[in-house]
Amino acid sequence: MEEFLQKLPDYIITYGLKVVAAVLIFVIGRWIAGLVSKVLKRLMDRSNIDPTLSRFLARLSYFLLLAFVIIAAIDKIGIRTTSLVAMLGAAGLAIGLALQGSLSNFAAGVMLVIFKPFRVGDFVEVAGAMGSVEQIGIFTTILNHPDNRRIIVPNSQITTDKIVNFSAIDNRRLDMVFGISYEDDIKKAKEILENIVKSDPRVLKDPAPVIAVSELADSSVNIVCRPWTKPSDYWSVYFDTMEKAKEELERAGLSIPFPQRDVHIYEEVKA
Repeated sequence: MEEFLQKLPDYIITYGLKVVAAVLIFVIGRWIAGLVSKVLKRLMDRSNIDPTLSRFLARLSYFLLLAFVIIAAIDKIGIRTTSLVAMLGAAGLAIGLALQGSLSNFAAGVMLVIFKPFRVGDFVEVAGAMGSVEQIGIFTTILNHPDNRRIIVPNSQITTDKIVNFSAIDNRRLDMVFGISYEDDIKKAKEILENIVKSDPRVLKDPAPVIAVSELADSSVNIVCRPWTKPSDYWSVYFDTMEKAKEELERAGLSIPFPQRDVHIYEEVKA
């Protein structure tokens, strides 16, 4: 007992200094982790990275740095951290395997935010779904279909499939086909279609519309009409042009044929 009391001041000094050093490591390390997290978030905000992603990555970096600080502080006291690190690694592996699908969606979300194949408001076709992009989240992307359906698509399905962005380029081309009879005047039909698209202010002058004979089909001469318009006017121009073309072609005496089949019936004459 006397020996313990004699060595007590040495123990207090030795371990007291270790505890003080561990506390200093924790306090200073936590401050540095918070500072790094804030700087990282500012850099991502300046790079126009999605706010949700920037906040998530900033918090993730803070907790990762804080974990290293805690391990360093515990090691400074004299507690062996090898087993603790191994246990944390095993727990992290188990969690990673359990959340494998979510992690792949997260990684895909990061890729979408960084490379920006589409933005909020674009009309896209991704993973077999079509609609206007409402939100690009960490794990999913939300689309609004033209018929007012909301479609939630996992990000991993988007990056592993083709992405069609209808809004990426300012101009879109309409591909319409009008059939006329073989007896009708081709030049007259082309002139009518040309007047329709040129009189529509939503149709762009440059690139110029293309109107040409595309096919001599079984029951009609097919003429393609390919005007250019803004993505926002695509469907309205399409519907209006289809309606006006039918009206004007019929008013000019041109017929719009449809497939027909002649059926011949033979009666067998018995002797």
